[in-house]
Amino acid sequence: MRVLIIGGTNFIGPYVVTLLDQLGHEVTLYHRGQHEPELPPAVRHIHSPRAGIPVLHLPSSLSDPPPEVVLHMFPVGEDDARAAVARFAGVARRMVAISSGDVYRAYGLLLGMEAGAPEAVPLAEDAPLRETLFPYRHRATGPTDWMYHYEKILVERAVLEGRIPGTVLRLPVVYGPGDPYHRLRPYIVRMGHHRPAILLESAAASWSWTHGYVEDVALAIVRAVTDERATGKVYNVGEPVTPATADRVRRIGDVMGWRGTVVPLSRERTPEHLRAPFEPRQDLTTDTGRIRAELGFDEGVSADEGLRRTIEWERSQPSSSVDPGPAEYAAEDAALRYYAGVD
Repeated sequence: MRVLIIGGTNFIGPYVVTLLDQLGHEVTLYHRGQHEPELPPAVRHIHSPRAGIPVLHLPSSLSDPPPEVVLHMFPVGEDDARAAVARFAGVARRMVAISSGDVYRAYGLLLGMEAGAPEAVPLAEDAPLRETLFPYRHRATGPTDWMYHYEKILVERAVLEGRIPGTVLRLPVVYGPGDPYHRLRPYIVRMGHHRPAILLESAAASWSWTHGYVEDVALAIVRAVTDERATGKVYNVGEPVTPATADRVRRIGDVMGWRGTVVPLSRERTPEHLRAPFEPRQDLTTDTGRIRAELGFDEGVSADEGLRRTIEWERSQPSSSVDPGPAEYAAEDAALRYYAGVD
């Protein structure tokens, strides 16, 4: 199968590209050429400065030869999704677009963008979506900033409107080697420093958000790309069972051989740098049963092995902006002493 990937050179993409190549598919990447990860030699690259986010320009060379499936790794909003649909309608057999769990109304409740009672979890693919659009526009520097236009709800509508058969994948929090956000690193660093406790705000300790190890997420994407049964479907991607944050942290500790404890604190007693930036009353747990039942997806890497690989990679990396410093540790020590009744 000939697969054209728009993007595909950052965190998740190289895993997807490598797996498609291993399965014998012909892969072409359209990107700026600013990131050149180590990829199989058979992969074809088409570079253009106009391939930056959002991708609004798709040259005719992308249809020589015509792709059978187009995988758009990071459609930002309506304009670039419609540009891709228009370019490949009548050319490709199908388009697969990467979306996010942030489309759900539950996410809007978490951010305070939506009002009302919490949504029941786990969230199936037919759970209510946000009514308020553009969740990150307040962070944008202006209309030239891609965050100003970010809206996966509009991406999904454009891809599924029918001009080309489409598939949508709603991704979870993705972690693993290469994670640019270092999502698990704060815990890994503290455990590596033999901290006696990991402090969590109580509400956050019992809160849950579906995660996925990067190689497993890539495998799910490849299943959707290569299986025609995915046509016209929306799939949640992520772990089969989502633990509470405190339990996830304990599992990281078990893999690392850490002997400390996880300590929940009231918001008032939680050091400011550890307080959740939102009110974690709405879980973001998704039901990932559909992709398992319809496409036969299952994780290729065990949960503990995924954590082990993530820990190994993080411990090989230089210091990061998410790493705690002396001031943070001092605040955590003071909070822990109060919790223990020493102060």
